[in-house]
Amino acid sequence: MNLNCGEIMTRDPACCSASDSVRRAAELMRDIDVGPIPVLDEDSRLVGIVTDRDLVLNVLARGLDAEDTKVSLAMTNDPVSCKEDEAIEEALERMETYQIRRLPVVDSDERVVGIIAQADIATRIEDPEVAGEVVQEVSKG
Repeated sequence: MNLNCGEIMTRDPACCSASDSVRRAAELMRDIDVGPIPVLDEDSRLVGIVTDRDLVLNVLARGLDAEDTKVSLAMTNDPVSCKEDEAIEEALERMETYQIRRLPVVDSDERVVGIIAQADIATRIEDPEVAGEVVQEVSKG
């Protein structure tokens, strides 16, 4: 394919802080119509990812208050990610291996610069057969 992650990713995804309330994360998900939000530390480095599923299982199902509960309690720590200049094949392999549909893209300082989603693969990989196979493999989980 000869593409790198920077060529496929959606740039500047919405992010939140580990200290934000889960209500803020949920409102952000609603407002921009996404399920995952990368979570950043005070130096804007990737420390986690929080998904709509995380909010349901780790907050709602436990009866926790969305305003008082911090994202840090609901998120997945140390998420799988890829580098901006990494070959897209490596990122796709990671998505398949870990059965994740969205992969944060970081720069050399671990700062989030983008995110790769199944939609990015489907619309930006020119070979429809390759794109379809990847989306199918990632969706197995």
